[in-house]
Amino acid sequence: MFVVCGEALMDVFASGETPSGLALDARIGGSPFNVAIGLARMGQPVGFFGGLSTDFLGDRLRHALAAEGVDPRTQHTTSARTTVSLVGVDAQGVPSYAFYGEGGADRDVPPSALARVPPEARAFHFGSFAMVVEPVGATQRALIEREHTRSLISYDPNVRLNVEPSVGAWRETLAWMLPRTHLLKVSDEDLRLLYPDTDPATLAAEWLARGVALVVVTRGGDGALAWTAAHAVSVPAVPTTLVDTVGAGDTFQCALLTWLAEHDALSAEALRTLPKASLESALAFAGRAAAITCSRRGADLPRRSELA
Repeated sequence: MFVVCGEALMDVFASGETPSGLALDARIGGSPFNVAIGLARMGQPVGFFGGLSTDFLGDRLRHALAAEGVDPRTQHTTSARTTVSLVGVDAQGVPSYAFYGEGGADRDVPPSALARVPPEARAFHFGSFAMVVEPVGATQRALIEREHTRSLISYDPNVRLNVEPSVGAWRETLAWMLPRTHLLKVSDEDLRLLYPDTDPATLAAEWLARGVALVVVTRGGDGALAWTAAHAVSVPAVPTTLVDTVGAGDTFQCALLTWLAEHDALSAEALRTLPKASLESALAFAGRAAAITCSRRGADLPRRSELA
């Protein structure tokens, strides 16, 4: 069973002008929430460990998880309000975000909520701003400390400086995660924010030396790179009709985890010993999934049948 840890929120897009302002289109979202939905659509057993509000937006998020078959046992309910993210998309389909989340439900996850994580969970995914805000960050770190020696830990920093503007805070979190992470996926955009003057291959070598088994760097239209101690591979992007890139990284993540699950490779040792051809196949599978999401508006992740 997978458990995806982090925030659930509402992404709000402008959908056109009205006589007195703008029409808004609110959609379920949040990077970890998207990964949980994506894993469920890929046919994987998965729970979402995060805070969900009792307000009407939280009800919609909860309903979406239930409709996709996400295990409800790990969800933490709180009266704090649902975080809202305003999303602007430029002419190239690249999104920018403005978050309204101080005191939100996604942050209100106390250590007592760890009791909701079922003992059969053996693969955990973490990422985005829930790792760098409190109290949810401390709760997630406690879970990582408990699980990293017996379970697979996957991590995607998914940097959002408009939530936590300190680059140092994101670097510190990544540094803390390195010896506790087996699969590290990071976008080239995040690398430019965190380490603008360092080559990705150099960073990958450092991270592998710190204990990471597999490092993956996604590069949008330029494809993806990956490193283990034995191999370095590169795959091109899959051509698509671009609508926007919202949820593309989350799709890549859940598809990569799905490929690993389907090939009995959800362990640190399995990641370290993946043959080069298998690693290329895993990245290609994840890239095909991400291309489907890019062809649709918002984080509308594909189902497993679409990748048959």
